[in-house]
Amino acid sequence: MKEKIIFLVGPTAVGKSETAVCLAKRINAEIISCDSMQVYKGMDIITSKPPLALRKIVPHHLINTNSVDKEYSVWRYYKDVTRKIKEILRRGKTPIIAGGTGLYMSILIDGIFKSISPGKAIRNRLYKQAEELGSEYLYKRLQDIDPEAAAKIHPHDTKRIIRALEVFEATGQTISNLQKQRKGLGQEYDIKVFGLNMPRERLCKIIDERVEKMFSEGLVAEVKRLLKSKLSKTAAYAIGIKELKGYLDGLYDLEEAKCLIKRNTRLYAKRQLTWFRKDRRINWINIGDKEKPAAIANRIIKELKKTLPVGTVPAMF
Repeated sequence: MKEKIIFLVGPTAVGKSETAVCLAKRINAEIISCDSMQVYKGMDIITSKPPLALRKIVPHHLINTNSVDKEYSVWRYYKDVTRKIKEILRRGKTPIIAGGTGLYMSILIDGIFKSISPGKAIRNRLYKQAEELGSEYLYKRLQDIDPEAAAKIHPHDTKRIIRALEVFEATGQTISNLQKQRKGLGQEYDIKVFGLNMPRERLCKIIDERVEKMFSEGLVAEVKRLLKSKLSKTAAYAIGIKELKGYLDGLYDLEEAKCLIKRNTRLYAKRQLTWFRKDRRINWINIGDKEKPAAIANRIIKELKKTLPVGTVPAMF
């Protein structure tokens, strides 16, 4: 039997962190973050990192591993995770990869082509064009060059549009063609993917409550401190940076900043669900009203048991 890796994905604020810990305790697992922002040190409140109390219960990996002024690429994430998976398996434990960054999940399962460094000149030029002409201008160009990639990217996802264009400019090959040459975890391990979801109205309410809590925990002070650093382009995309900078620059009041963060977080959750719903490998767990993380973890374990060969009694259960 192939060694098992479990993915736990879904929109922001749906309860992945708590459920992952409950599941990890039951099956002797360790957790690897699947979040593009939680790698950054000092971005604790703004990225809603799992509380330290949870991280003490079960080992967590790829949280607080990168300085905010340093870029953290998808290729580096892939290398870091594959290394961590081997370490966890050697300890006789099961890796649970939990988070809401759909791109990270996809590249882990399906693979990624070797990192290509197009050079700062190309990247800076493309970002300047995005600022001056808008992401739609670059998106139309990508549609001409690589319609297959463009069909998978939102017209406002500037970062991914630029990545696809810079790969083409650096190599002469489309990113779609290069992606077909990749190999991922799905070929080496037994991959099980579970997605958590709940009615949109309830999720939006939880998001709003989380944002209120973030402010009470000191979000404004954290962002003030972060803005004193030269944030990498990736880190600067964290929801809350731009919105609170507008408040700190006197463009609007604090209540408006709070409303913008709530709105943009809800929109982000919608984009996450749009991404995940396209992936038919995901087994969806619809969370009942007032259902606790432990109960959700039990449902996942029952689903995992259904996939086991008859007569096997693995130690993880």
